Amino acid sequence: MQEPSEHVRARMRSQARSDTAPELELRRELHRRGLRYRVGLRVPGRPRRTIDIAFPARKVAVFVDGCFWHRCPVHSVPAKNNASWWAAKLDGNVARDAETSAVLESDGWLVLRVWEHEPVRTAAERVSAAWAERG
Repeated sequence: MQEPSEHVRARMRSQARSDTAPELELRRELHRRGLRYRVGLRVPGRPRRTIDIAFPARKVAVFVDGCFWHRCPVHSVPAKNNASWWAAKLDGNVARDAETSAVLESDGWLVLRVWEHEPVRTAAERVSAAWAERG
C-alpha cells in the first residue's frame, strides 16, 4: 500500500473537518427554527471524537457526513490513484463512524447521520422531529 504524495497530504491537512458548508447550512436552519445546540461536543470515552451538532439535554447527536469521506451509498466513487490506500482510509472512516454511533447509542443517545447532499430543509425536518420526540 503506497502512502499518498506530499501534495495529497497537504491537501488533506487543509481539508475542513468542521464548519463545512453543509454543516453550517444545517446549523443555520436549525437555529432559524428555534433549536439551540452545542457544536463540537466530545464523544464520551473517545477523546478525539466530537459530535457535529449536539442536543445534550435530549441526547440527540447529529453528524453531517461528506459523501467522499464517509462512503455515501449514492455518490461514493473509488479513488483512481493509490486505490488500496484510499480504500483502507475510507473503510477506517466508516468503521469509526459505526463505533462512534454505537458508543453514543449505548449511552442513550439518538444518532442521526445527514449526508452532505441531503437538502438542508429535509435534514432539518428530521433533526427537528427527533428533537421534539425526545422532549
